[in-house]
Amino acid sequence: MTEPRIVTLGCRLNTLESEIIRSEAAAAALEDTVIVNTCAVTTEAVRQARQTIRRLRRERPDGRIIVTGCAAQLAPDTFAAMPEVDQVLGNAEKLQRAHLARSDRPIAVSDIMTVKETAAHLLQGFESRTRAFVQVQQGCDYRCTFCIIPFARGPNRSFEVGRIVDQVRLLCENGYAEVVLTGVDICSYGADLLGQPTLGALVRTVLVEVPELKRLRLSSLDPAAMDNGLFDTLGDEPRMMPHLHLSLQAGDDTILKRMKRRHSRAQAVAVAERARRARPDVVLGADLIAGFPTETEDMFNRTLDSVEDVGLTYLHVFPFSARSGTPAARMPQIAGPVKRARAAALREAGDRAQRRFFESRVGKTTEILVEQGRDGRCPHYAPVSLDFDVPQGAIVSARITGAHSDRLKGGYPE
Repeated sequence: MTEPRIVTLGCRLNTLESEIIRSEAAAAALEDTVIVNTCAVTTEAVRQARQTIRRLRRERPDGRIIVTGCAAQLAPDTFAAMPEVDQVLGNAEKLQRAHLARSDRPIAVSDIMTVKETAAHLLQGFESRTRAFVQVQQGCDYRCTFCIIPFARGPNRSFEVGRIVDQVRLLCENGYAEVVLTGVDICSYGADLLGQPTLGALVRTVLVEVPELKRLRLSSLDPAAMDNGLFDTLGDEPRMMPHLHLSLQAGDDTILKRMKRRHSRAQAVAVAERARRARPDVVLGADLIAGFPTETEDMFNRTLDSVEDVGLTYLHVFPFSARSGTPAARMPQIAGPVKRARAAALREAGDRAQRRFFESRVGKTTEILVEQGRDGRCPHYAPVSLDFDVPQGAIVSARITGAHSDRLKGGYPE
């Protein structure tokens, strides 16, 4: 008999939820079971989920396979029809021990839009990780025209501040030096709670109430909804890391409107400028979509120019992927080769920006959180390979001695 195996596809929130699944599956005494926690952000993610399930069945012909996550929530019948799959669980059900243990229902997927609560599990840690994720909210109340995720995750639901503080404190007690606050739309944190605390207020409270926390990071931020407290804390709290990742998606105002985003190009530039005023050394990452429906060459060039205009260092670039059921899927589509060429141009711009930043760090001394072997990350989220041995999970000073295309090199500080 073997312990349950969890296969995680997709985002940081899935990574966090897979740890809950691992704990609940162990408590349910599941054996010879593989649980696949799927992603649905693009059609390619769904294709990879099916491919992964087929491969797992070939590897383990006799075990039980449970499929869950966003792709399963959106298309339970499709996954249940796969001969490799024994059971399909929705995003609410996957976190419940009773559903994981019950094998007589091939499909257990509720209407996620009616879910009002969030699972209040306290995690002890994360398998093979030195960075811990803490969920602050679930779901999203907005309807960007390209995005299917609100229909997989449901409405915005926030955790109480005290519960988040308790989770961060527990992880620190268990040896984690860095925590990432995550969710589906974390800038909407608190809108559904009594008193409507903001994300900035939450960040400040966590840092005050858990002084032993050495590093705090945030997952993707909506530039239209970053509150004043976030910038204040960025400016005066060194434990908040100088790296923000923005959900930009485009740099052209017409495309942003057709995406139903809530920010303009000018607002994105203003957010970047305000972040640098608060913390001059802050680095910015962003999600960008190439080849959104109706995007002309001029519109794309404005997005390309935004890499410099906003001052981006790290890019996550996605060729547009039409998701059935979204308004963008019904808009005039851009040809595949054009989308791929535009995505390649954005990635090249991102590579140049990252290379410039890496080269600017050579000769500087910084703090590295060691994640595995001699590899870790600096406060600006750049990967660093050290030339000396350090225990996993330790934070050490290192002098940056060189820069490669994908990482920095570090040695003993002088």
